[in-house]
Amino acid sequence: MLKKIDRYIIGKYLSTFLFTVLIFTLIAAVIDFSTKIEDFIEEDCTMWQVFFEYEINFMLMIDGLLLPLYALISVIFFTSRMANNSEIISILNAGVSFRRLLAPYLVAAVAITAVHLIGNHYVIPKANKTRLDFEHTYIWHHNNKGQTSNVHLFLGPETKVFIKYYRRRDTTAREFQLEKIEDNKLKVLLTADEAIWQSDSGKWRLKDYEVHSFDGLNESLLVKKGEYIDTLINLVPSDFVRYLNQKEMLITPELTGFVLRERERGVGNTKIYEIEIQRRTAEPFSILILTIIGVAVAARKVRGGMGLHLAFGVGLAAIFIFLSKFSITFATNDNLSAALGVWIPNIIFTGVAAILVLRAQK
Repeated sequence: MLKKIDRYIIGKYLSTFLFTVLIFTLIAAVIDFSTKIEDFIEEDCTMWQVFFEYEINFMLMIDGLLLPLYALISVIFFTSRMANNSEIISILNAGVSFRRLLAPYLVAAVAITAVHLIGNHYVIPKANKTRLDFEHTYIWHHNNKGQTSNVHLFLGPETKVFIKYYRRRDTTAREFQLEKIEDNKLKVLLTADEAIWQSDSGKWRLKDYEVHSFDGLNESLLVKKGEYIDTLINLVPSDFVRYLNQKEMLITPELTGFVLRERERGVGNTKIYEIEIQRRTAEPFSILILTIIGVAVAARKVRGGMGLHLAFGVGLAAIFIFLSKFSITFATNDNLSAALGVWIPNIIFTGVAAILVLRAQK
């Protein structure tokens, strides 16, 4: 059961954390708004859209990225004040061990971690979709890098499609070719000069098509010039669009399904999406590690006081962020697995936290 000192520390942690989140969120929102205000004025968007479709979702995004840093700053801030007021020394002199002192900190950190996990996997991706849709409409008009020429895709284990060129503006594919393979042998080859997407039926309309059917060494040919046929294919226009930050727009179940589909279709490297899935879990758990580090650093009363503690804490956070980016870069380049690349900073800082706890004031 939580004792009075536990409730006191948990209350201090959460109130300081919420205050830190509020201050930094407002600063980030003001800076971001000031850099984009000309775009908002030039484009045909209302202040209602700017606030509810962009600004609120931007604040959720920035908080999701910086929540571990907020937690570290909050812990160092109020723990350093407790140490300067000799509260920490009094608690330890009363027979409370340092590990027992950590308990209320970890209770509060677990609560923040749980909120961060839910936010990273579900809430923030939905907010990002609304925000990025707004940005792609009013700010970054051409911020996508989808493949539109010489497209090779596996629609299933035995179905492959090739498109010479895809035109986004009217959702038309040129020089369309579909292959069906059974037992490693080509059975059907369907070609068409054009394949036009029919949004009302969800089918592709093939123009000037040919169907080649193979039975061993025998081939039958069906040629339909100047004719159309509607066919259902596991392919939609969105498959040709890849926004630079598309991975941020999908909740984790959707992102996992997207990675599986891309692998089945034989589409390039899915490592960046695997890294994103791992990041959404690793970052919240870093809150627990940074909380322990913050307590171990700030609980000791030193001559420099809170300023020295904050400087040390911000320095540790900078090293943590640099190490995170460094390991993710290696993972992206196939030198590390996605899981190991994302979790390396947490593993290293877990060791740092253990050392600081062992050397903490008793």
